[in-house]
Amino acid sequence: MDHTAQGPAAAADEAAYLDDLHQRWQRAWPAGTPREPVYPLGRQPLSEMLRHWGRTRPGQPAVLFYGHQTTYGELDALSDRCAALLAAHGIGAGDRVAVLLPNCPQFHVVFFGILKLGAVYVPVSPLSQRAELLHALRDSTPRALVALDQLLPLVRDARGALGAEDPLASLFYTSFADVVPAAPTLPLPPMAQAPRCPAEPQDHAIDLLPALAACQAPAPRAAPALDAVAALNYTGGTTGLPKGCIHTQGDMVDMAAAFGAVSLPLDEQAVMLGFFPEFWIAGENLCLIFPVFYGTPLVLLARWDAETFMAAVERYRVTNASMLVDSVVEVMDHPRVSQYSLRSLRHVGVSSFVKKLNLDYRRRWQALTGSTIAETAWGMTETQTCNTFTLGMQGDDLDLRSQPIFVGLPVPGTEFKICDFDSGALLPPGTEGELCVRTPTLLKGYWNKPEATRESLRGGWFHTGDIGVIDTQGYLHYLGRRKEMLKVNGMSVFPAEIEALLGQHPAVLGSAVLGRPDEDRGQLPIAFVMLKPEAAGTLDEAALTAWCRANMAVYKVPLLRIVDALPLTATGKVRKQDLADLAAAVR
Repeated sequence: MDHTAQGPAAAADEAAYLDDLHQRWQRAWPAGTPREPVYPLGRQPLSEMLRHWGRTRPGQPAVLFYGHQTTYGELDALSDRCAALLAAHGIGAGDRVAVLLPNCPQFHVVFFGILKLGAVYVPVSPLSQRAELLHALRDSTPRALVALDQLLPLVRDARGALGAEDPLASLFYTSFADVVPAAPTLPLPPMAQAPRCPAEPQDHAIDLLPALAACQAPAPRAAPALDAVAALNYTGGTTGLPKGCIHTQGDMVDMAAAFGAVSLPLDEQAVMLGFFPEFWIAGENLCLIFPVFYGTPLVLLARWDAETFMAAVERYRVTNASMLVDSVVEVMDHPRVSQYSLRSLRHVGVSSFVKKLNLDYRRRWQALTGSTIAETAWGMTETQTCNTFTLGMQGDDLDLRSQPIFVGLPVPGTEFKICDFDSGALLPPGTEGELCVRTPTLLKGYWNKPEATRESLRGGWFHTGDIGVIDTQGYLHYLGRRKEMLKVNGMSVFPAEIEALLGQHPAVLGSAVLGRPDEDRGQLPIAFVMLKPEAAGTLDEAALTAWCRANMAVYKVPLLRIVDALPLTATGKVRKQDLADLAAAVR
Protein backbone atom coordinates (compact mmCIF):
# COMPACT_ATOMS: atom_id res chain seq x y z
CA MET A 1 0.00 0.00 0.00
CA ASP A 2 1.30 3.45 -0.91
CA HIS A 3 1.22 5.88 2.00
CA THR A 4 3.01 8.75 0.25
CA ALA A 5 -0.02 10.91 -0.62
CA GLN A 6 0.62 14.42 0.68
CA GLY A 7 -2.28 16.79 0.17
CA PRO A 8 -2.31 20.31 1.65
CA ALA A 9 -4.02 19.13 4.83
CA ALA A 10 -1.54 16.30 5.37
CA ALA A 11 1.41 18.64 4.76
CA ALA A 12 -0.01 21.14 7.26
CA ASP A 13 -0.51 18.38 9.82
CA GLU A 14 3.09 17.23 9.38
CA ALA A 15 4.40 20.79 9.69
CA ALA A 16 2.52 21.28 12.95
CA TYR A 17 3.64 17.86 14.21
CA LEU A 18 7.29 18.62 13.48
CA ASP A 19 7.03 22.11 14.98
CA ASP A 20 5.85 20.53 18.22
CA LEU A 21 8.71 18.03 18.17
CA HIS A 22 11.27 20.75 17.47
CA GLN A 23 10.06 22.61 20.53
CA ARG A 24 10.44 19.49 22.66
CA TRP A 25 13.91 18.85 21.24
CA GLN A 26 15.00 22.41 21.94
CA ARG A 27 13.80 22.23 25.55
CA ALA A 28 15.71 18.97 26.06
CA TRP A 29 18.88 20.17 24.26
CA PRO A 30 21.99 19.93 26.51
CA ALA A 31 23.32 23.30 27.63
CA GLY A 32 26.36 24.50 25.70
CA THR A 33 25.83 22.04 22.83
CA PRO A 34 25.80 23.53 19.30
CA ARG A 35 22.42 23.50 17.61
CA GLU A 36 23.75 23.64 14.03
CA PRO A 37 26.30 21.58 12.10
CA VAL A 38 29.86 22.88 12.33
CA TYR A 39 32.21 22.78 9.31
CA PRO A 40 35.76 23.74 10.44
CA LEU A 41 36.92 24.07 6.80
CA GLY A 42 33.60 24.99 5.26
CA ARG A 43 31.33 22.61 3.37
CA GLN A 44 33.66 21.09 0.78
CA PRO A 45 34.50 17.54 -0.36
CA LEU A 46 36.40 15.39 2.10
CA SER A 47 39.08 14.86 -0.54
CA GLU A 48 39.70 18.63 -0.58
CA MET A 49 39.92 18.68 3.20
CA LEU A 50 42.77 16.18 2.94
CA ARG A 51 44.50 18.50 0.44
CA HIS A 52 44.15 21.34 2.97
CA TRP A 53 45.76 19.36 5.79
CA GLY A 54 48.45 18.10 3.40
CA ARG A 55 49.40 21.76 2.78
CA THR A 56 48.95 23.16 6.30
CA ARG A 57 49.94 20.18 8.49
CA PRO A 58 52.25 18.13 6.24
CA GLY A 59 54.32 16.69 9.09
CA GLN A 60 51.46 15.83 11.43
CA PRO A 61 50.65 12.12 11.76
CA ALA A 62 47.52 11.12 9.89
CA VAL A 63 47.67 7.34 10.51
CA LEU A 64 49.75 5.61 13.18
CA PHE A 65 49.84 1.84 12.64
CA TYR A 66 51.94 -0.23 15.08
CA GLY A 67 54.84 2.19 14.66
CA HIS A 68 54.36 2.89 10.95
CA GLN A 69 53.52 6.57 10.46
CA THR A 70 51.78 8.21 7.52
CA THR A 71 51.75 12.01 7.77
CA TYR A 72 49.08 14.23 6.27
CA GLY A 73 51.53 15.36 3.62
CA GLU A 74 52.30 11.73 2.71
CA LEU A 75 48.64 10.67 2.70
CA ASP A 76 47.76 13.58 0.43
CA ALA A 77 50.61 12.78 -1.99
CA LEU A 78 50.04 9.00 -1.98
CA SER A 79 46.31 9.35 -2.57
CA ASP A 80 47.09 11.72 -5.48
CA ARG A 81 49.29 8.98 -6.94
CA CYS A 82 46.54 6.42 -6.35
CA ALA A 83 44.03 8.56 -8.23
CA ALA A 84 46.54 8.94 -11.07
CA LEU A 85 47.28 5.19 -11.11
CA LEU A 86 43.60 4.30 -11.30
CA ALA A 87 43.08 6.85 -14.08
CA ALA A 88 46.03 5.39 -15.98
CA HIS A 89 44.24 2.03 -15.88
CA GLY A 90 41.11 3.48 -17.41
CA ILE A 91 39.14 4.18 -14.22
CA GLY A 92 37.16 7.39 -14.38
CA ALA A 93 34.50 9.35 -12.55
CA GLY A 94 31.54 7.17 -11.64
CA ASP A 95 33.40 3.87 -12.09
CA ARG A 96 33.24 1.56 -9.10
CA VAL A 97 36.41 0.47 -7.30
CA ALA A 98 36.02 -2.38 -4.82
CA VAL A 99 38.24 -2.45 -1.72
CA LEU A 100 38.83 -5.85 -0.10
CA LEU A 101 41.18 -4.82 2.69
CA PRO A 102 41.39 -5.04 6.47
CA ASN A 103 42.39 -2.01 8.50
CA CYS A 104 45.77 -0.80 7.26
CA PRO A 105 47.36 2.48 6.05
CA GLN A 106 46.89 1.43 2.41
CA PHE A 107 43.14 1.50 2.97
CA HIS A 108 43.36 5.25 3.59
CA VAL A 109 45.48 5.84 0.50
CA VAL A 110 43.04 3.93 -1.71
CA PHE A 111 39.91 5.47 -0.16
CA PHE A 112 41.09 9.03 -0.76
CA GLY A 113 42.52 8.17 -4.16
CA ILE A 114 39.09 6.94 -5.23
CA LEU A 115 37.40 10.07 -3.87
CA LYS A 116 39.90 12.41 -5.56
CA LEU A 117 39.30 10.68 -8.88
CA GLY A 118 35.54 11.04 -8.54
CA ALA A 119 35.18 7.25 -8.75
CA VAL A 120 32.91 5.24 -6.44
CA TYR A 121 34.28 3.49 -3.37
CA VAL A 122 32.83 0.00 -2.77
CA PRO A 123 33.99 -1.58 0.51
CA VAL A 124 33.83 -5.37 0.71
CA SER A 125 34.38 -7.26 3.94
CA PRO A 126 37.76 -9.02 4.02
CA LEU A 127 35.96 -11.76 5.97
CA SER A 128 33.81 -12.49 2.91
CA GLN A 129 33.46 -16.02 1.70
CA ARG A 130 33.02 -17.01 -1.94
CA ALA A 131 29.25 -16.40 -2.26
CA GLU A 132 29.50 -13.04 -0.50
CA LEU A 133 32.29 -11.79 -2.75
CA LEU A 134 30.42 -13.03 -5.81
CA HIS A 135 27.37 -11.03 -4.77
CA ALA A 136 29.44 -7.88 -4.23
CA LEU A 137 31.12 -8.19 -7.64
CA ARG A 138 27.93 -9.02 -9.53
CA ASP A 139 25.92 -6.26 -7.88
CA SER A 140 28.39 -3.36 -7.95
CA THR A 141 30.26 -4.40 -11.15
CA PRO A 142 33.55 -2.70 -10.17
CA ARG A 143 36.14 -1.90 -12.84
CA ALA A 144 38.96 -2.40 -10.34
CA LEU A 145 39.57 -4.25 -7.09
CA VAL A 146 42.21 -3.61 -4.42
CA ALA A 147 42.75 -6.69 -2.24
CA LEU A 148 44.99 -7.91 0.56
CA ASP A 149 47.57 -10.36 -0.77
CA GLN A 150 46.26 -13.09 1.56
CA LEU A 151 42.86 -12.82 -0.15
CA LEU A 152 44.07 -13.26 -3.73
CA PRO A 153 43.10 -16.98 -3.80
CA LEU A 154 39.53 -16.00 -2.85
CA VAL A 155 39.48 -13.35 -5.58
CA ARG A 156 40.86 -15.84 -8.09
CA ASP A 157 38.16 -18.36 -7.21
CA ALA A 158 35.37 -15.76 -7.46
CA ARG A 159 36.59 -14.47 -10.82
CA GLY A 160 36.74 -18.01 -12.13
CA ALA A 161 33.12 -18.52 -11.09
CA LEU A 162 32.10 -15.29 -12.81
CA GLY A 163 33.77 -16.22 -16.07
CA ALA A 164 32.64 -13.90 -18.86
CA GLU A 165 30.65 -11.88 -16.31
CA ASP A 166 33.81 -10.81 -14.49
CA PRO A 167 33.62 -6.99 -14.40
CA LEU A 168 37.21 -6.38 -13.29
CA ALA A 169 39.61 -4.72 -15.69
CA SER A 170 42.35 -4.22 -13.08
CA LEU A 171 43.37 -6.02 -9.88
CA PHE A 172 45.72 -4.46 -7.33
CA TYR A 173 47.05 -6.05 -4.18
CA THR A 174 48.99 -5.03 -1.11
CA SER A 175 50.35 -6.63 2.06
CA PHE A 176 50.71 -6.00 5.77
CA ALA A 177 54.39 -6.77 5.17
CA ASP A 178 54.63 -3.50 3.21
CA VAL A 179 53.88 -1.37 6.27
CA VAL A 180 54.57 -3.31 9.47
CA PRO A 181 57.85 -2.01 10.92
CA ALA A 182 60.70 -4.30 12.00
CA ALA A 183 60.23 -3.13 15.60
CA PRO A 184 56.49 -2.52 16.15
CA THR A 185 55.50 -0.15 18.92
CA LEU A 186 52.40 -2.20 19.80
CA PRO A 187 51.66 -5.94 19.96
CA LEU A 188 50.93 -7.21 16.45
CA PRO A 189 47.93 -9.43 15.77
CA PRO A 190 48.71 -12.70 13.97
CA MET A 191 47.04 -11.49 10.77
CA ALA A 192 49.55 -8.63 10.51
CA GLN A 193 52.53 -10.97 11.00
CA ALA A 194 51.77 -13.10 7.94
CA PRO A 195 54.54 -13.23 5.32
CA ARG A 196 53.97 -11.70 1.93
CA CYS A 197 51.79 -13.82 -0.38
CA PRO A 198 52.91 -13.26 -3.99
CA ALA A 199 50.31 -13.08 -6.73
CA GLU A 200 50.01 -15.91 -9.22
CA PRO A 201 50.82 -15.07 -12.87
CA GLN A 202 47.25 -15.82 -13.94
CA ASP A 203 45.95 -13.13 -11.56
CA HIS A 204 47.53 -10.37 -13.66
CA ALA A 205 47.62 -8.44 -10.37
CA ILE A 206 49.56 -5.25 -9.77
CA ASP A 207 51.52 -4.71 -6.55
CA LEU A 208 50.01 -1.47 -5.28
CA LEU A 209 52.79 0.35 -3.44
CA PRO A 210 55.53 -0.19 -6.07
CA ALA A 211 53.01 0.87 -8.73
CA LEU A 212 52.30 4.06 -6.79
CA ALA A 213 56.01 4.80 -6.49
CA ALA A 214 56.50 4.31 -10.21
CA CYS A 215 53.42 6.24 -11.36
CA GLN A 216 54.38 9.44 -13.17
CA ALA A 217 50.92 10.41 -14.40
CA PRO A 218 49.46 13.66 -13.01
CA ALA A 219 46.71 13.40 -10.42
CA PRO A 220 43.29 14.83 -11.23
CA ARG A 221 43.06 18.32 -9.76
CA ALA A 222 39.41 19.20 -10.20
CA ALA A 223 37.44 18.92 -6.96
CA PRO A 224 34.69 16.26 -7.18
CA ALA A 225 31.13 17.45 -6.82
CA LEU A 226 29.67 17.13 -3.34
CA ASP A 227 26.49 15.55 -4.69
CA ALA A 228 28.15 13.05 -7.06
CA VAL A 229 27.97 9.36 -6.15
CA ALA A 230 31.05 8.58 -4.02
CA ALA A 231 30.34 5.29 -2.24
CA LEU A 232 28.22 2.16 -2.28
CA ASN A 233 27.97 1.09 1.34
CA TYR A 234 26.36 -2.31 1.67
CA THR A 235 23.87 -3.04 4.42
CA GLY A 236 24.91 -5.56 7.05
CA GLY A 237 23.07 -8.47 5.49
CA THR A 238 21.95 -10.10 8.76
CA THR A 239 18.89 -11.15 6.73
CA GLY A 240 18.81 -11.49 2.95
CA LEU A 241 21.47 -10.26 0.56
CA PRO A 242 23.07 -6.89 1.34
CA LYS A 243 21.87 -3.84 -0.61
CA GLY A 244 24.19 -1.09 -1.82
CA CYS A 245 23.38 2.30 -0.31
CA ILE A 246 24.31 5.16 -2.64
CA HIS A 247 26.16 7.89 -0.74
CA THR A 248 27.97 11.09 -1.72
CA GLN A 249 30.88 13.07 -0.30
CA GLY A 250 28.21 15.53 0.81
CA ASP A 251 26.73 12.79 2.98
CA MET A 252 30.14 12.14 4.51
CA VAL A 253 30.92 15.73 5.44
CA ASP A 254 27.36 16.57 6.51
CA MET A 255 27.40 13.59 8.87
CA ALA A 256 30.73 14.66 10.35
CA ALA A 257 29.60 18.29 10.74
CA ALA A 258 26.36 17.36 12.50
CA PHE A 259 27.55 14.51 14.72
CA GLY A 260 30.91 16.08 15.44
CA ALA A 261 29.30 19.29 16.67
CA VAL A 262 27.34 17.52 19.39
CA SER A 263 29.30 14.35 20.10
CA LEU A 264 33.03 14.73 19.36
CA PRO A 265 34.79 16.92 21.92
CA LEU A 266 38.03 17.50 19.99
CA ASP A 267 40.78 20.10 20.30
CA GLU A 268 44.32 20.64 18.98
CA GLN A 269 45.67 17.91 21.28
CA ALA A 270 43.08 15.30 20.25
CA VAL A 271 44.23 11.85 19.17
CA MET A 272 41.66 9.37 17.94
CA LEU A 273 41.88 5.58 18.08
CA GLY A 274 40.01 3.26 15.76
CA PHE A 275 39.70 -0.50 15.51
CA PHE A 276 36.25 -0.87 13.97
CA PRO A 277 36.56 -2.53 10.54
CA GLU A 278 36.98 0.23 7.97
CA PHE A 279 34.79 -1.59 5.45
CA TRP A 280 31.91 -1.15 7.93
CA ILE A 281 30.27 2.26 7.75
CA ALA A 282 30.90 2.91 11.44
CA GLY A 283 34.59 2.22 10.79
CA GLU A 284 34.47 4.43 7.70
CA ASN A 285 33.14 7.29 9.81
CA LEU A 286 35.51 6.79 12.73
CA CYS A 287 38.74 5.94 10.92
CA LEU A 288 38.48 7.52 7.46
CA ILE A 289 36.12 10.50 7.72
CA PHE A 290 36.33 12.06 11.20
CA PRO A 291 40.15 12.32 11.39
CA VAL A 292 40.45 14.07 8.01
CA PHE A 293 37.40 16.25 8.66
CA TYR A 294 39.19 17.60 11.77
CA GLY A 295 42.84 17.08 10.78
CA THR A 296 43.59 14.90 13.82
CA PRO A 297 45.93 11.91 14.15
CA LEU A 298 44.41 8.42 14.12
CA VAL A 299 45.90 5.45 15.92
CA LEU A 300 44.71 2.55 13.76
CA LEU A 301 44.52 -1.05 14.95
CA ALA A 302 44.13 -3.94 12.52
CA ARG A 303 41.71 -5.58 14.91
CA TRP A 304 40.51 -5.39 18.49
CA ASP A 305 42.83 -6.55 21.25
CA ALA A 306 42.40 -5.30 24.80
CA GLU A 307 46.08 -5.11 25.72
CA THR A 308 47.00 -3.49 22.41
CA PHE A 309 44.27 -0.91 23.03
CA MET A 310 45.65 -0.11 26.48
CA ALA A 311 49.23 0.09 25.20
CA ALA A 312 48.13 2.39 22.35
CA VAL A 313 46.21 4.73 24.65
CA GLU A 314 49.21 5.05 26.94
CA ARG A 315 51.86 5.40 24.21
CA TYR A 316 50.02 7.85 21.96
CA ARG A 317 48.01 9.72 24.64
CA VAL A 318 44.73 8.83 22.95
CA THR A 319 41.85 11.15 23.86
CA ASN A 320 38.89 9.83 21.82
CA ALA A 321 37.74 6.35 20.88
CA SER A 322 34.65 4.42 19.85
CA MET A 323 34.17 0.96 21.29
CA LEU A 324 31.71 -1.82 21.86
CA VAL A 325 30.51 -2.27 25.42
CA ASP A 326 32.05 -5.74 25.15
CA SER A 327 35.46 -4.12 24.56
CA VAL A 328 35.05 -1.74 27.50
CA VAL A 329 34.29 -4.65 29.83
CA GLU A 330 37.23 -6.65 28.51
CA VAL A 331 39.57 -3.75 29.31
CA MET A 332 38.15 -3.25 32.80
CA ASP A 333 38.41 -6.98 33.57
CA HIS A 334 41.88 -7.40 32.05
CA PRO A 335 44.41 -8.81 34.56
CA ARG A 336 47.05 -6.24 33.50
CA VAL A 337 44.84 -3.16 33.33
CA SER A 338 46.60 -1.59 36.33
CA GLN A 339 49.88 -1.60 34.40
CA TYR A 340 48.64 0.98 31.89
CA SER A 341 47.68 4.62 32.19
CA LEU A 342 44.36 5.32 30.49
CA ARG A 343 43.83 8.78 31.97
CA SER A 344 44.40 10.58 28.66
CA LEU A 345 40.98 9.35 27.49
CA ARG A 346 38.42 12.15 27.52
CA HIS A 347 35.52 10.67 25.59
CA VAL A 348 34.58 7.14 24.62
CA GLY A 349 31.40 6.48 22.71
CA VAL A 350 30.08 2.94 22.91
CA SER A 351 27.68 0.72 20.98
CA SER A 352 25.63 -1.93 22.76
CA PHE A 353 25.29 -5.01 20.56
CA VAL A 354 25.75 -8.02 22.85
CA LYS A 355 26.64 -6.48 26.19
CA LYS A 356 24.56 -3.44 27.20
CA LEU A 357 25.83 -0.28 28.86
CA ASN A 358 24.72 -0.09 32.48
CA LEU A 359 25.41 1.96 35.62
CA ASP A 360 28.02 -0.46 36.95
CA TYR A 361 30.06 -0.33 33.74
CA ARG A 362 29.86 3.47 33.68
CA ARG A 363 31.03 3.83 37.28
CA ARG A 364 33.91 1.40 36.81
CA TRP A 365 35.06 3.08 33.60
CA GLN A 366 34.97 6.50 35.24
CA ALA A 367 37.08 5.23 38.14
CA LEU A 368 39.58 3.69 35.72
CA THR A 369 39.94 6.52 33.20
CA GLY A 370 38.34 9.63 34.69
CA SER A 371 36.02 9.85 31.67
CA THR A 372 32.34 9.07 31.20
CA ILE A 373 31.18 6.60 28.57
CA ALA A 374 27.99 7.30 26.62
CA GLU A 375 26.11 5.48 23.90
CA THR A 376 27.05 6.57 20.39
CA ALA A 377 23.31 6.25 19.70
CA TRP A 378 21.27 5.45 16.61
CA GLY A 379 22.07 5.30 12.91
CA MET A 380 21.84 3.13 9.80
CA THR A 381 23.98 2.44 6.78
CA GLU A 382 21.21 4.16 4.82
CA THR A 383 21.73 7.40 6.75
CA GLN A 384 25.57 7.35 6.98
CA THR A 385 24.83 6.54 10.67
CA CYS A 386 25.30 8.98 13.58
CA ASN A 387 21.78 10.44 13.45
CA THR A 388 21.17 10.84 17.18
CA PHE A 389 23.37 11.73 20.12
CA THR A 390 23.37 11.22 23.88
CA LEU A 391 26.42 13.23 24.97
CA GLY A 392 25.38 15.78 27.59
CA MET A 393 22.50 13.60 28.81
CA GLN A 394 24.50 11.78 31.49
CA GLY A 395 23.45 14.06 34.39
CA ASP A 396 21.92 11.79 37.04
CA ASP A 397 22.46 9.05 34.41
CA LEU A 398 19.36 10.24 32.55
CA ASP A 399 20.34 8.25 29.46
CA LEU A 400 20.59 4.95 31.36
CA ARG A 401 17.54 5.51 33.52
CA SER A 402 15.32 6.56 30.60
CA GLN A 403 14.80 3.09 29.21
CA PRO A 404 13.88 1.21 27.11
CA ILE A 405 16.64 1.70 24.56
CA PHE A 406 17.27 5.42 24.92
CA VAL A 407 19.08 6.87 21.88
CA GLY A 408 18.77 10.56 22.68
CA LEU A 409 18.03 13.51 20.41
CA PRO A 410 18.42 14.03 16.65
CA VAL A 411 21.71 15.59 15.57
CA PRO A 412 21.40 19.06 14.00
CA GLY A 413 19.65 18.88 10.64
CA THR A 414 17.99 15.51 11.28
CA GLU A 415 14.30 15.01 12.01
CA PHE A 416 12.28 12.00 13.15
CA LYS A 417 8.62 11.16 13.12
CA ILE A 418 6.63 8.14 14.27
CA CYS A 419 3.99 6.78 11.90
CA ASP A 420 1.41 4.05 11.92
CA PHE A 421 2.85 1.11 9.97
CA ASP A 422 -0.35 0.47 8.01
CA SER A 423 -1.97 3.86 7.44
CA GLY A 424 1.10 6.11 7.61
CA ALA A 425 -0.75 8.38 10.07
CA LEU A 426 1.40 10.50 12.38
CA LEU A 427 1.48 9.21 15.95
CA PRO A 428 1.82 11.49 18.98
CA PRO A 429 4.70 11.43 21.49
CA GLY A 430 4.59 8.39 23.73
CA THR A 431 3.11 6.15 20.99
CA GLU A 432 5.01 3.29 19.39
CA GLY A 433 5.11 3.08 15.61
CA GLU A 434 7.37 3.09 12.58
CA LEU A 435 10.50 5.18 12.97
CA CYS A 436 10.95 7.53 9.99
CA VAL A 437 13.95 9.80 9.48
CA ARG A 438 14.73 12.80 7.28
CA THR A 439 18.34 13.92 7.13
CA PRO A 440 20.80 15.51 4.67
CA THR A 441 22.88 12.31 4.85
CA LEU A 442 20.12 10.02 3.57
CA LEU A 443 21.08 7.54 0.89
CA LYS A 444 20.23 8.63 -2.63
CA GLY A 445 18.79 5.20 -3.38
CA TYR A 446 19.61 1.51 -3.32
CA TRP A 447 21.98 0.47 -6.09
CA ASN A 448 20.11 -1.39 -8.85
CA LYS A 449 17.02 -1.71 -6.64
CA PRO A 450 14.37 0.83 -7.71
CA GLU A 451 11.52 -0.99 -5.98
CA ALA A 452 13.31 -1.12 -2.64
CA THR A 453 14.17 2.57 -3.08
CA ARG A 454 10.53 3.52 -3.73
CA GLU A 455 9.34 1.48 -0.78
CA SER A 456 11.77 3.04 1.69
CA LEU A 457 12.12 6.62 0.41
CA ARG A 458 8.77 8.39 0.42
CA GLY A 459 8.31 12.14 0.33
CA GLY A 460 11.87 12.80 1.49
CA TRP A 461 11.52 10.46 4.49
CA PHE A 462 13.24 7.12 4.99
CA HIS A 463 10.82 4.54 6.38
CA THR A 464 13.09 2.32 8.45
CA GLY A 465 10.81 -0.60 9.17
CA ASP A 466 11.97 -0.20 12.78
CA ILE A 467 9.78 0.41 15.80
CA GLY A 468 10.44 3.57 17.76
CA VAL A 469 8.82 5.98 20.16
CA ILE A 470 9.47 9.66 20.87
CA ASP A 471 8.69 10.24 24.52
CA THR A 472 6.91 13.32 25.86
CA GLN A 473 10.24 15.09 26.49
CA GLY A 474 11.29 14.53 22.88
CA TYR A 475 13.85 11.77 23.43
CA LEU A 476 13.96 8.95 20.91
CA HIS A 477 13.77 5.29 21.93
CA TYR A 478 14.66 2.54 19.48
CA LEU A 479 12.68 -0.66 20.04
CA GLY A 480 13.95 -2.84 17.20
CA ARG A 481 12.86 -4.26 13.87
CA ARG A 482 9.13 -4.65 13.37
CA LYS A 483 9.61 -8.22 12.23
CA GLU A 484 11.42 -8.91 15.52
CA MET A 485 8.60 -7.54 17.68
CA LEU A 486 6.71 -10.30 19.46
CA LYS A 487 3.06 -10.48 20.44
CA VAL A 488 2.71 -12.36 23.73
CA ASN A 489 -0.89 -12.71 24.87
CA GLY A 490 -1.64 -9.69 22.71
CA MET A 491 1.09 -7.58 24.39
CA SER A 492 3.98 -6.09 22.42
CA VAL A 493 7.34 -7.47 23.52
CA PHE A 494 10.60 -6.06 22.14
CA PRO A 495 13.65 -8.34 22.14
CA ALA A 496 15.98 -5.35 22.46
CA GLU A 497 14.29 -4.35 25.72
CA ILE A 498 14.62 -7.84 27.21
CA GLU A 499 18.29 -7.90 26.16
CA ALA A 500 18.82 -4.53 27.86
CA LEU A 501 17.14 -5.77 31.05
CA LEU A 502 19.17 -8.98 31.08
CA GLY A 503 22.26 -6.83 30.71
CA GLN A 504 21.55 -5.39 34.15
CA HIS A 505 22.19 -8.77 35.79
CA PRO A 506 25.73 -8.77 37.23
CA ALA A 507 26.48 -12.27 35.94
CA VAL A 508 25.26 -11.75 32.36
CA LEU A 509 27.86 -11.08 29.71
CA GLY A 510 25.48 -10.83 26.74
CA SER A 511 22.23 -12.13 25.34
CA ALA A 512 20.14 -12.56 22.22
CA VAL A 513 16.34 -12.74 22.30
CA LEU A 514 14.08 -13.98 19.53
CA GLY A 515 10.58 -15.40 19.33
CA ARG A 516 8.89 -18.61 18.37
CA PRO A 517 5.21 -19.40 17.76
CA ASP A 518 3.15 -20.66 20.69
CA GLU A 519 -0.34 -22.12 20.43
CA ASP A 520 -1.57 -20.64 23.72
CA ARG A 521 0.22 -17.27 23.93
CA GLY A 522 0.79 -16.40 20.27
CA GLN A 523 4.56 -16.08 20.62
CA LEU A 524 7.15 -16.74 23.29
CA PRO A 525 10.43 -14.86 23.83
CA ILE A 526 13.47 -17.15 23.88
CA ALA A 527 16.67 -15.77 25.40
CA PHE A 528 20.13 -17.19 24.76
CA VAL A 529 22.40 -15.90 27.50
CA MET A 530 26.19 -15.85 27.93
CA LEU A 531 27.49 -15.63 31.49
CA LYS A 532 30.68 -14.00 32.66
CA PRO A 533 33.45 -16.59 33.08
CA GLU A 534 33.51 -16.18 36.85
CA ALA A 535 29.75 -16.83 37.01
CA ALA A 536 29.87 -20.15 35.14
CA GLY A 537 28.49 -22.88 37.36
CA THR A 538 27.16 -20.45 39.96
CA LEU A 539 23.98 -19.37 38.15
CA ASP A 540 21.55 -21.73 36.45
CA GLU A 541 18.56 -21.11 34.20
CA ALA A 542 16.06 -21.48 37.03
CA ALA A 543 17.78 -18.80 39.13
CA LEU A 544 18.09 -16.44 36.17
CA THR A 545 14.41 -16.98 35.33
CA ALA A 546 13.51 -16.09 38.91
CA TRP A 547 15.54 -12.89 38.56
CA CYS A 548 13.66 -12.07 35.34
CA ARG A 549 10.31 -12.54 37.08
CA ALA A 550 11.41 -10.07 39.74
CA ASN A 551 12.66 -7.49 37.23
CA MET A 552 10.29 -7.52 34.25
CA ALA A 553 6.60 -7.85 33.51
CA VAL A 554 5.46 -11.46 33.54
CA TYR A 555 4.62 -11.53 29.83
CA LYS A 556 8.19 -10.43 29.00
CA VAL A 557 9.90 -13.20 30.98
CA PRO A 558 11.67 -15.36 28.41
CA LEU A 559 12.44 -19.03 28.24
CA LEU A 560 16.16 -19.09 28.96
CA ARG A 561 19.07 -21.10 27.68
CA ILE A 562 22.60 -20.43 28.91
CA VAL A 563 25.11 -20.80 26.06
CA ASP A 564 28.88 -20.64 25.77
CA ALA A 565 28.87 -18.20 22.83
CA LEU A 566 26.60 -16.31 20.45
CA PRO A 567 27.01 -16.29 16.65
CA LEU A 568 28.22 -12.87 15.48
CA THR A 569 28.51 -11.02 12.19
CA ALA A 570 31.82 -9.44 11.16
CA THR A 571 30.68 -6.18 12.76
CA GLY A 572 29.79 -7.68 16.14
CA LYS A 573 26.02 -8.02 15.78
CA VAL A 574 24.29 -11.24 16.75
CA ARG A 575 23.19 -13.40 13.82
CA LYS A 576 19.81 -14.29 15.27
CA GLN A 577 18.78 -16.34 12.26
CA ASP A 578 21.49 -18.83 13.29
CA LEU A 579 19.63 -19.33 16.57
CA ALA A 580 16.18 -19.96 15.06
CA ASP A 581 16.44 -23.77 15.04
CA LEU A 582 17.70 -23.78 18.62
CA ALA A 583 14.83 -21.51 19.68
CA ALA A 584 12.31 -23.90 18.16
CA ALA A 585 13.71 -26.71 20.32
CA VAL A 586 13.69 -24.82 23.65
CA ARG A 587 11.09 -26.13 26.11
